[in-house]
Amino acid sequence: MAMPGTPATPQDPHAGHDMAGMTMLPFDGAYGEGPGTSRNPGNAGQMLGEHRMLGQWGMMLHGYLWGTYTDQGGPRGANMVFVESMAMLSGTRDLGSGARLQLRTMMSLEPLIGKAGYPNLFATGETADGVNPLIDRQHPHDLFMELSARVDVDAGNGSAFLYGGPVAEPAIGPSAFMHRASATYEPMAPITHHWFDSTHIAYGVITAGYAAPRWQIEASAFRGREPDQYRWAIERPSLDSWSVRATWTPSPAWAVQASHGQLKSPEQLEAFRNERRTTASVQYAHGGVATLLAYSAKHKLPGRVLSAWLAEVNWDINRHDTLFARGESVANDELFPDPASPLHDAKFRVGKLEGGYAYRLPLAGPFDLALGGAVGVYAKPKALDQAYGTFPVSFSLFAKVSLAR
Repeated sequence: MAMPGTPATPQDPHAGHDMAGMTMLPFDGAYGEGPGTSRNPGNAGQMLGEHRMLGQWGMMLHGYLWGTYTDQGGPRGANMVFVESMAMLSGTRDLGSGARLQLRTMMSLEPLIGKAGYPNLFATGETADGVNPLIDRQHPHDLFMELSARVDVDAGNGSAFLYGGPVAEPAIGPSAFMHRASATYEPMAPITHHWFDSTHIAYGVITAGYAAPRWQIEASAFRGREPDQYRWAIERPSLDSWSVRATWTPSPAWAVQASHGQLKSPEQLEAFRNERRTTASVQYAHGGVATLLAYSAKHKLPGRVLSAWLAEVNWDINRHDTLFARGESVANDELFPDPASPLHDAKFRVGKLEGGYAYRLPLAGPFDLALGGAVGVYAKPKALDQAYGTFPVSFSLFAKVSLAR
């Protein structure tokens, strides 16, 4: 079934063959739909989930429940058992005259983890109480991760589209980590999350663009402030920031994007500071291997430029065995928020390399179970030894139940 922005083309042998009013995908599967308006490689497939027809609506249900135990090493590390979760429901239908509508909602019960989230060494961003920043922890996601709509109208060899909602994802960065095939079994959020995809929950988004099978260009207006500590509520939407993104999908194996945006007051505890963010990424998927290589430059206004690199790989060796890895390098100046610390506001380049294994087996019906674990090691300057130890090592064990994986 066609997703928004994937109109049948005259060259497409399937053109005109509708199933209950839904046009077919481009013949060569040029790309896979990602979160918001982002694209993934076509070989990574469309959004995972159960697909059903309900009258004129093509419905998709996707989700997971992910129990993890992590032990983050060193003096500033901690251990914890927590559960990540996500459920997504979308419906797509034809409106006639070459137009299509998609409605989408995505929710999470991660607020149950607690306002301070889970331990994640060298991760920074957002706050648990409105007073203190989260350091060496990953914040939980909000109950409402997306409430959006999208309309596509055929134009030329593609479609013009309008997307948005009170909770949605603007056009900046690659697909968010929980929707990338390269990060399917990574139990921890990237420590570079606030360099690449922290905008995947934005309160107030309007995106306009043009989508063709091989490329897409789009621009967004959105609220730049990241979610606050009240994770169960929907915050007041606004449109005070902007971004532009171009995506190239030359074949089903590749998705290349470049984006730039200006975010107004993204951090609650540094409300006086705006941010310019520039990202570029390349995704590749073929033969059970999915990869990502990405770069981001975050320019604090006023302030310095902080850059980050991210690489991921997921290899489904066969139906049961998967190997995965993630490498990151990031310049961070938020590790010591106390103004009395001699390291306060200092910029440090830190790195993380994590690798692991997952064993996958089918459960009842459309559900899969993955059991696995990962080990992470870190690179850091000696100035951080007293706070983090000379060689911190982290490990995690997990069980992930997914719908239609």
